[in-house]
Amino acid sequence: MSHDHHDERPELTPGQIAAALNPPPGRNGGDLVVETLQGLGATTVFGLPGQHALGMFDALRRSSLGYVGLRVENNAGFAADAYGRITGEVAPLLLSTGPGALTSLAALQEAAAASAPVLAISSQVPTAGLGGGRHGYLHELRDQQASFRDIVKSVHPVRTASQIPSAIAAAWESALTAPHGPVWIEIPQDVLTAETTLPVVTAMDATPRELHARPELIAVAAHLLSNAARPAIIAGGGVVRSDAAGKLRALAEKIGAPVVTTYGGKGAFPWEHPLSLRSWLEDRHTTDFLEDADVLLVVGSGLGELSSNYHTFAPRGRVVQIEADAGKLEANHPALGIHADARDALSDLLEAVTPRADPAAAERVAAVLDRVRDRIDAQGLALEQHLLAEIRSALPDTSPSFWDMTILAYWAWCAFDARHPNTMHSAQGSGGLGYGFPAAIGAAAADRTKPVLAVSGDGGAMYSIAELATARQYDLPVTWLIVDDGGYGILREYMTGAFGETTGTELSRPDFVALAESFGVPAVRTSPETLADDLAESFARPGPSVVVLPALLRMFEPTHL
Repeated sequence: MSHDHHDERPELTPGQIAAALNPPPGRNGGDLVVETLQGLGATTVFGLPGQHALGMFDALRRSSLGYVGLRVENNAGFAADAYGRITGEVAPLLLSTGPGALTSLAALQEAAAASAPVLAISSQVPTAGLGGGRHGYLHELRDQQASFRDIVKSVHPVRTASQIPSAIAAAWESALTAPHGPVWIEIPQDVLTAETTLPVVTAMDATPRELHARPELIAVAAHLLSNAARPAIIAGGGVVRSDAAGKLRALAEKIGAPVVTTYGGKGAFPWEHPLSLRSWLEDRHTTDFLEDADVLLVVGSGLGELSSNYHTFAPRGRVVQIEADAGKLEANHPALGIHADARDALSDLLEAVTPRADPAAAERVAAVLDRVRDRIDAQGLALEQHLLAEIRSALPDTSPSFWDMTILAYWAWCAFDARHPNTMHSAQGSGGLGYGFPAAIGAAAADRTKPVLAVSGDGGAMYSIAELATARQYDLPVTWLIVDDGGYGILREYMTGAFGETTGTELSRPDFVALAESFGVPAVRTSPETLADDLAESFARPGPSVVVLPALLRMFEPTHL
């Protein structure tokens, strides 16, 4: 497919020609990096400096880019991931070589799983040390690119200064082509520090490739949905990433189809809508309902482990799957696979379907939700449901929340009302610990006008304590709720269930309130009764704050069979 680029290039003015012939002195390869990022529209970069990358960081001084420096590269990656999710724009991540670059790998795995457009730019040993052998340079790897190639969408090595603008533009285009994802560039130290007489990089062109649905497939899908007796929709993260929630709602209403959102698709469909089956994916009542659909439309989801109720879901009707990642088409279930961006394909479907009325659809949805509610209520887990309700009442509707891999987050995936699309995020894409707080920092850097919530357990919190210094340094409006149960709570449950006892799950931990205050971050120890008030007070206060909730929470029993 041809790129949607402009055929005509603007003529340079005499002033622009003069500027090109007389570039300002004192520029180096690092300047070409930041000039290219600015020319592509970047405003904020994340990262952590290192010896080989100093040319890039020095060039930041001569640019208008805002810099947010975190204390651990993996946390910088999580912050960039959240910035990319919240804004839909590329989030540049500046890294060093070897240990610094490798420390970001888990964050880049999450960005890949969640389709976040992170543009990682790493340094490399000097060009003299590249290729075969060991040259003894600090941070040297035999093949640094190989460590990233399995994780990111695309890898872009640079070996000379003149390659920098084109490599960054190609990576930018890759990051923003559906499905969004992380990309990786590496530039040797000497290329970053060598003086350059190349003209200043101004306007760059990196238009993402558009991914249109094949019209004959849309025609078949529209026919199936228009003539279905019991259509249903599963909406995944692709609906959120492509900003397609409005199209999804219009389509669901036009054909009277109930909608379940996956954990990655939280907020893609209004929670209180009469057609909303919400997000109870680990529930047999929901699975049975979806299996009974004669036509099931799956949008922006690969129906992976969590979205398929641990691969117990076995649809009996026709499946139509819209997915931007070609590798996920029919990966888990036979389907009419449509390789397309969710927003684009939903727009096409909306025009092509014939309206169908189903007065009983809302009643069937309500009946399923009643059965789910009764099942959960019978498990004696009022505390967990109370805590979610307290958080929901205190959190402003448009404020984003970021959830670590912790028991309360597992509850929130199913039971929390994300009242707007693109406001609830977690690390459920790849399931790594430590996401919540650094991700919230990235979201706050994207928009300082509203408070941001991070939720962690005490185990996950210890991954990112260092970032209290970052939140304080940049005075970011992040409230960090730490649920302290003295260990890795979800692993404690898993091990007890599987083996009857636990190993390695019980943790010594600090006084989180005193620790936060030592960073100059106000903190409070709360209780289930005072949580809503303490959170509201934190949200109303400028800058960062910590709320510690000592509580031993339990997971609801999922039903797979």
